[in-house]
Amino acid sequence: MSAVHDMDACRAAIRTGSLSFHAASKLLPGHVRDPALVLYAFCRLADDAVDEGESPVEAVLQLQDRLDSAYAGQPHDAPIDRAFTRMIERHQMPRALPDALLEGLAWDAEGRRFDTLSGVLDYSARVAAVVGVMMCVLMGVRDRHRLARACDLGLAMQLTNIARDIGEDARRGRIYLPLEWFSDTGIDPLAFTRCPAALTEIRAMTARLLNEADRLYQRSEPGISALPITCRPGIFAARTIYGGIGSVIRAQGYDSITQRAVTSRKRKLGWLGISSLRAGASVVMPQMATLYAKPQPECAFLVQAAARDAQAFSRSDTLISALARLRAHDIARRERQLGLDRRSA
Repeated sequence: MSAVHDMDACRAAIRTGSLSFHAASKLLPGHVRDPALVLYAFCRLADDAVDEGESPVEAVLQLQDRLDSAYAGQPHDAPIDRAFTRMIERHQMPRALPDALLEGLAWDAEGRRFDTLSGVLDYSARVAAVVGVMMCVLMGVRDRHRLARACDLGLAMQLTNIARDIGEDARRGRIYLPLEWFSDTGIDPLAFTRCPAALTEIRAMTARLLNEADRLYQRSEPGISALPITCRPGIFAARTIYGGIGSVIRAQGYDSITQRAVTSRKRKLGWLGISSLRAGASVVMPQMATLYAKPQPECAFLVQAAARDAQAFSRSDTLISALARLRAHDIARRERQLGLDRRSA
């Protein structure tokens, strides 16, 4: 199949699977927009396979194989895989970055929960901040300060996602809020997943999470203003659209249980206009000193992996451990199935 056909498949995947990014991508220059669509299509494919497939463990192990094949220059015979392989070759995408995403999805497959906000940020670094860092690579941005601010934006967007999906996640048996917050309020997390309700305490947790997201959005903005000029409108749009989702949640009284924050097309168009104005203003505004703030501790490994002076690739011990656990789980599952098949024969 041709590269044009593969690119069309990536566009279709984003058009139906990630409306917010699809809207923001319209403001990116073509040389960044197309590889960004490929990146998001691959991430969406991977996320959906873990979230919606029959076996999340098997989905993660298959994703590992797809990444291995892509980085060996021999992608699986599928449009998104072929486009992703071209993208990583053209932009020299460090392997440690998609590996971080793989680790985050492995944590999802394990059903991991997080005791503290730092643990939630550890997870968010792997499933969201890493995407911000990969976007920087596509833009040719490899200095540590702007990479750190891209991590801030990714963390903020993921915390907004978590706040929006609290009810939906709970009904699927998942909790991404810090468990110590439940302990502090005396709410049993297991009971909450069995019967999600918009309790006052849950609303307070949602507000607390969005306040943390706002802090990170503010930290990210000097980094957006320091991006290549043609890239600023699209990234300001992503920041504004996701920040707007947080505003909708607030307007709903922090209730993400009985309703889901939805933003209209008209509102998104307004945010795109605001983003273009902010990008224009950033040309004449002085640079903020917070551009040079240290990265969040949970994201330091991503900055290290993508920086121009990064060391040679080596797979992280935590990823190796996560994959080993999933592999052992998958082998045990297959052995149990084989035993059942033999007994029924």
